[in-house]
Amino acid sequence: MDTESRPVKPRRGELRIYLGAAPGVGKTFSMLGEARRRLDRGTDVVAGIVETHGRKKTAELLAGIEVVPRREFVHRGTEFTEMDIDALLARKPEVAIVDELAHTNVPGSRNEKRWQDVEELLAAGIDVLSTVNVQHLQSLNDVVERITGVAQQETIPDEVVRKAEQLELVDITPEALRRRLAHGNVYPAERIDAALGNYFRPGNLTALRELALLWVADQVDVALQRYRAEQKITDTWEARERVVVAITGGPESETLIRRARRIATRAGAELQVVHVLRGDGLSGLGPTAVSKYRKLAEDVGATFHQVVGDNVPNALLDFARGVNATQLVIGTSRRSRVARLFDEGIGAAVVQASGAIDVHTVTHQQAGGRLRARFDHSPLTPSRRMMGWALSLVLPALATLIGIALKRQLDFSTDVIDYVLATVIVALVGGLGPALLAALFSAGLLNFFFTPPLYTLTVHEPRNVITLIAMVVVAVLVATVVDIAARRAAQAARARTEAALLASYARTVLTHEHPVRRLLEKLRENFGLVSVALLEKSDGGWSLVEQAGDDVCRDPDEADVDIAVTADVHLTLRGRALPASDRRVLEAVAGQALLALRQQRMALAAARAERKAEATELRTALLSAVGHDLRTPLTSIKASVGSLRAEDLTLSEEDTAELLEAIELSADRLAGLVENLLDSSRLATGAVRPLLRPVGYDEVVAHALSNVDNSESVLVCVDDTLPAVLADPGLLERVVANVLDNALRHGASGEPVAARASEHSDHVELRIVDHGRGLKKGTADSAFAPFQRLGDRDATPGVGLGLSVAKGFTEAMGGGIRAEDTPGGGLTVVISLPAYRSAMEEIR
Repeated sequence: MDTESRPVKPRRGELRIYLGAAPGVGKTFSMLGEARRRLDRGTDVVAGIVETHGRKKTAELLAGIEVVPRREFVHRGTEFTEMDIDALLARKPEVAIVDELAHTNVPGSRNEKRWQDVEELLAAGIDVLSTVNVQHLQSLNDVVERITGVAQQETIPDEVVRKAEQLELVDITPEALRRRLAHGNVYPAERIDAALGNYFRPGNLTALRELALLWVADQVDVALQRYRAEQKITDTWEARERVVVAITGGPESETLIRRARRIATRAGAELQVVHVLRGDGLSGLGPTAVSKYRKLAEDVGATFHQVVGDNVPNALLDFARGVNATQLVIGTSRRSRVARLFDEGIGAAVVQASGAIDVHTVTHQQAGGRLRARFDHSPLTPSRRMMGWALSLVLPALATLIGIALKRQLDFSTDVIDYVLATVIVALVGGLGPALLAALFSAGLLNFFFTPPLYTLTVHEPRNVITLIAMVVVAVLVATVVDIAARRAAQAARARTEAALLASYARTVLTHEHPVRRLLEKLRENFGLVSVALLEKSDGGWSLVEQAGDDVCRDPDEADVDIAVTADVHLTLRGRALPASDRRVLEAVAGQALLALRQQRMALAAARAERKAEATELRTALLSAVGHDLRTPLTSIKASVGSLRAEDLTLSEEDTAELLEAIELSADRLAGLVENLLDSSRLATGAVRPLLRPVGYDEVVAHALSNVDNSESVLVCVDDTLPAVLADPGLLERVVANVLDNALRHGASGEPVAARASEHSDHVELRIVDHGRGLKKGTADSAFAPFQRLGDRDATPGVGLGLSVAKGFTEAMGGGIRAEDTPGGGLTVVISLPAYRSAMEEIR
């Protein structure tokens, strides 16, 4: 492909922002100074808008720079001027000066905010110099209000300022700014005293200055992180103190977070709390614990993070280096001294690999505990452990009998192997306890029967001592492997079960019509409970939101198991006390129940809001549509009655009859209008209850024609041999009458309207065909919307409810109605209802 033919992406302009802590620090002055320097270098610089606020030195810097004339606007009788964005885009300079980026434009301007004007300039490839004060940043607006007592009406999204290619802080000490203010270099003389005593107090200015410095420091830190990521730099750069504290979720975690907060405070550093999740998903904090430590982290001004990694020390150090941490806080190992002989623990591994990161090891009450019985609670089944204890006695005895019986054929090494084999079998079956017993029993039997001197427990040769020790070590190692494997298998099985349950609960929340109730029912079934209830705290105490089962708890204190979802929402269970291992699933279900409850309430609120909006829209459309159509017949009736009652007006019989006929026609129009409105209201409220029975289209069309004007213009082609349809005769007559009336009013003058019926599949269709102007392409469905009058293109009477009512009645009877183009021009409305024989077959 020819490279010259490739489209060239237009250059986007660069934005440079001068950020100040308060008015008067010199943002505009610095911006104009940069503009003058660029102008002197030959750059095409144009001022879109600059607010000098009457400051002489600022105006002097602006002199000599081309200024685009402002555009005038009139709002509520007052003249305003704004930057002329169109003129500036047409001028297209290299650099545009746009002061006060957070400014709100006058209503009627091209954009609501000035920063949106700047976005257009940048998109056009124009570089922009601009200014903004820290009090206008959206994230700091409420903080500035608390400091100064002044609410800022004009704000700018932080992201707009963050995206600037260059951000320059214009800084000045509070004392210098107050002197500048006192000398009249910021405000006019009449405003100086009030400003010095209110907004520009020394404490206010110091706080605003710190806010600006910290905000800019954060942006610099973001830029540094981006640079380190782009350059793949993993070494710690101590540009800013940052403390990371690692927690395990154990009881010492709260102590670690609070101590780390004190360390960070003394160092003036930010604090981040991190918890490492194992990659296999077999352990980790439950939702309640996560919520607890996340809240604690927020309370002490820290951020909470979770990372995944099989190697905890490496994952922890990778996170610390990723955030450029300078200090790492960990807890003292809870391992006993004996356990640390075999595994040094996470803390020692972190210290050895930390590099430039300082590591603080914090002691706690759980540190250096007693030698924990790792295998106190064996994962093996009771029957398997009992078998192990029995084999620990039987197998060594059997090995002894074999050794004695085959004493001449077997040597000492074979006897040792027999005992070792017995010990391994016991370890594989029964775990550590039976294995130790088998090892000691085997060692005693080997020593007594086969180790010289025989039939004593004395050992003379060192090799025999080593043999005995080896047997014990083999028993411990094999049993340890078996125990660990069993624990892992049990954890994996439980994790699979939990995952399946959570997936089932998630599907329930997403797919069921009543998710909260069904979720509680599944929970009750899965855990064999009597009842499950979701309680919510209100001013009057606890109220029952949803329940599954009978005899529910109405107070968390009465429950067998109480799960606190939030402080005001609890999941209560009654039936039996569940083990702690089940709480992970229960906590997850509680969280899903809360989400489902909120989703359900939001759906109800949205439905109510939608109904209100539809009702408002309906009322508006109704008033708009019926206003003219109510006034016209009423005016005609009033005029006719006035003429009849006029004493000074002599009317002939013909005139009187004509006026009476006009009154009758107007009254009929009013009756039809009211009838359609009532029908539309019945359809909207679901009050239509059709009484279905077999009826023929030929009967219905004949009755409908008696209620339609100009019925002589309707050509009826309905065969009385067609199957009857299952419908409500009264409703179907109204449907046909409305459609015929619509066709007669909108059909071509002088052209007849045809009513034809035919059988199609298991339905019988009635077609009302006219040859009028028809509908625009693609607007057929809108013909049946309320208050639509043939696309609102003509001035024929009616409010556009006829086809809407016809559609509602037809669908209520189980049929359908649609609009088609008539060949040669016009509109064909098709009424389709199920044939009576098909309907009866379905019933059978």
